[in-house]
Amino acid sequence: MAHFEKASSITEWLDQRLAITTVKKVMALEYWIPKNINFLWAMGMVLAFTFALLTISGIFLLMYYQPNVDTAFDSVNYTIMSEVGFGWLWRHIHGVAASVVFLIIYIHMFTGIYYGSYKKGREMIWLSGMLLFVVFSAEAFSGYMLPWGQMSYWAGMVITNLFEGFSPDIAGGIMNAPGLVEWIRGDYVPGQAFLSRFFMLHVLLLPLVIIGLIGLHFAALRIPHVNNQDGEEFDYHEAAKLYKEGKTKESKVIPFQPVFLSKDVFVLGVYLIFFFYLVFYHFNFAMDPVNFDPADGLKTPAHIYPEWYFLWSYEILRPFPKDPGLIAFGFAQVAFFLLPFLDKSDTVAPANRRGLFKYWFWIMIVDMIVLTVMGKLPPQGIWNHIGLVAAVVFIALFVSLPWVTKNENRA
Repeated sequence: MAHFEKASSITEWLDQRLAITTVKKVMALEYWIPKNINFLWAMGMVLAFTFALLTISGIFLLMYYQPNVDTAFDSVNYTIMSEVGFGWLWRHIHGVAASVVFLIIYIHMFTGIYYGSYKKGREMIWLSGMLLFVVFSAEAFSGYMLPWGQMSYWAGMVITNLFEGFSPDIAGGIMNAPGLVEWIRGDYVPGQAFLSRFFMLHVLLLPLVIIGLIGLHFAALRIPHVNNQDGEEFDYHEAAKLYKEGKTKESKVIPFQPVFLSKDVFVLGVYLIFFFYLVFYHFNFAMDPVNFDPADGLKTPAHIYPEWYFLWSYEILRPFPKDPGLIAFGFAQVAFFLLPFLDKSDTVAPANRRGLFKYWFWIMIVDMIVLTVMGKLPPQGIWNHIGLVAAVVFIALFVSLPWVTKNENRA
């Protein structure tokens, strides 16, 4: 049996049983961060805080939302927006956060690519982060269904139809492709079963998965440590020893708490000014006008498109015929997962010091912006041709990456 001494305070009593001091050291006081970083390294904290905002605002909305095809639309657009005190505020916070969180995710993701933070033992950091991106995408899509507006209904129809192309007959025809689509919807078309399932996913299952993956992502950071602006590898143990000896200028690291955390909080404060400016003055960007019409399965919108953060992926699907489009779309979903294995260079450095890779990186950024813009425009005329070229370029970029990085040398 473990030996316990008489505690002189409640804190000491809890420490003996929960190892609070040890946890603080491991997670904060002696969790060492390189000095050579910039404000982009605070995006993880910003993401965590935005997820907290989504959770809190979602709980308040959940108190009044009714997951029924006959009442869902009114519960969102009339009850919450007009009859509940500050209901409009919680909806604006939730809607803006659901959109802005993807802007921060993309900044965080592209920062990792630019500085090579997915390489040399940091593969699990990258893979866990990409899993978070996928689950956040599923969470956003399931939430988009809940207002049961016109675009909610038809976006659900289009996205679930994709499974018809991705799924061959299963177990000798027990569940064929159309059967899988019907199984996901719970009916031939989106209806009450569809709404109930996506409601459960949005408010329970997917948030639990996100919380678990956030834990995995932070745990993956502990062993290889956070990367830095120069990709410099140094002995964290020796650097931490210097810091604890009071030689803070000579040390290359700082503790997570309170030094790095204070910098994070400053960046978070600037972000919140931007965030609440959008909440109060420009919330409409996060709410599609078409979705303010009740769902109508007999009236197809003139142009169906997803939210802006899915447009690049959607545009890779759209310009091709059905089967090649599904293959291209599937490739786009796994391309970023494969990045640590497609990049054949051992060099860990910013993209501007990596030869051909710096051109690859910026072409990829521009191409994804073009795909995003084209995805919002009608698929006709010149827009369709530009979208096709951009989709081909995206695929070519990842196919060519092993060759681009194979003979790379540090500049």
